[in-house]
Amino acid sequence: MDLNNLSMKKIRELIVFTAFFVIALWKFDIVIDVIKTIWDILSPFALGGAIAFVINVPMSFLEKKLFGNAKEKGTKAAEKFARPVSLLLTLTGIVVLLVLVMFGVIPQLTRTIGTLITNITAFIPQMQTWILEFSHNNQEIVQLVNQIRFDPDQAVRWGMGLLGKGTGNVMNTTILAVGSIVSGITTFFIAFSFACYILFQKEKLRIQVRKVFFAFLPKEKAEASLRICSLTYRTFANFLTGQCLEAVILGSMFLLVLSILKMPYALLIGILIAFTALIPIFGAFIGCATATFLIFMVSPKQAVLFILVFLVLQQLEGNLIYPHVVGGSVGLPSIWVLAAVTIGGNLMGIVGMLVFIPLTSVLYTLFREYVYLRLKKRHINWQNFS
Repeated sequence: MDLNNLSMKKIRELIVFTAFFVIALWKFDIVIDVIKTIWDILSPFALGGAIAFVINVPMSFLEKKLFGNAKEKGTKAAEKFARPVSLLLTLTGIVVLLVLVMFGVIPQLTRTIGTLITNITAFIPQMQTWILEFSHNNQEIVQLVNQIRFDPDQAVRWGMGLLGKGTGNVMNTTILAVGSIVSGITTFFIAFSFACYILFQKEKLRIQVRKVFFAFLPKEKAEASLRICSLTYRTFANFLTGQCLEAVILGSMFLLVLSILKMPYALLIGILIAFTALIPIFGAFIGCATATFLIFMVSPKQAVLFILVFLVLQQLEGNLIYPHVVGGSVGLPSIWVLAAVTIGGNLMGIVGMLVFIPLTSVLYTLFREYVYLRLKKRHINWQNFS
């Protein structure tokens, strides 16, 4: 049997790949250690890329809106200062937002904890009375109810101990990951500097990436790879923009309605709903459960009213706001959104939920195009399937 050069090349590549695969399985622990070492080296740059991706979305928007017309006219000052000014405005906006949230949440949260302890202390006797009346003074239930006690000092000590334990675990994890706090600060500084470099040189980097793809890949594969990269960026950017905007709108709606109805913790609940709404599907319900508990400690009737308000606003958000704000930015059917949230949450927690929806959308779009292409090659009209 005659083997041409192409076949021999493929056989050699298969043999080399098989050898590397067998060695990797044989020395699996060493391979994992090597991967961890490489990741420790590259993690600042990966973090910098993530920071650049997030900041680029509002920065590009500001650059287009503020300097778009001037750049089209060829104004040198606009071309020179558009990127730095847009980046500075974006970073300033992020810092101001964080400061406002901190000054709005921390004092409110401090007052809420104090009020919550007082309300729980007063609520337990009422709850015991309700249970006794409902059970008609059943002796076994009476004994169980009488055992219910709430000691505010013990609750504070328990909370401080839990916080100390959690802080200790976080510190231990941080120390193991970066070696020391100084190393952590250095890592963040490197990541932020790398992010700024990417943002200032993104057009040049884009050209360099295209050169690399076309230099090492056949033309068709290079074009397909670049198209997938472009699709991935657009999907992630649209999802991030839409999800953040939708969360701000939903949080503002809750703040306005709760303030009009004079419910307690309006500002805290509005911010809480806004942040939890960033978690797809389940986030708003997590915020609803937490907010209901806070209001219930003040007034059970207002807690029931809040649930009704939540259901109404959730319907408005789901049927009117979300389709127009987020719309088809992800382009993923609801069943696959639920699957992406579930799988991503199990693998990577909240970050996995946020990452897996656009990632699944990209895979879904590519697979759908591949299916349509296969049907077209086989001369099958897919519209007849409906």
